[in-house]
Amino acid sequence: MSIVPLLANASFDPETVETLSAAFDDAWEKIKQSGSTFARPAYERGAREILAKRIIEMAQRGERDKKVLSDAAVTYLTENYTG
Repeated sequence: MSIVPLLANASFDPETVETLSAAFDDAWEKIKQSGSTFARPAYERGAREILAKRIIEMAQRGERDKKVLSDAAVTYLTENYTG
């Protein structure tokens, strides 16, 4: 799953889409490298969707910093869901 399909209903310029995609990829890499159960096949799709939606939500509120988006999405997932 990529973040791009979820951006279809949002209006972001190409540069922002690139930033959001990079933030999403970074967030997912952090989850995978942490050994989290969210990286397991049974949880992967849902976890990736939660990360993507959180990043989009933050971007809609004006956040454009890739690291902030990535870190906040990972924190949100790990603090609000159990894998």
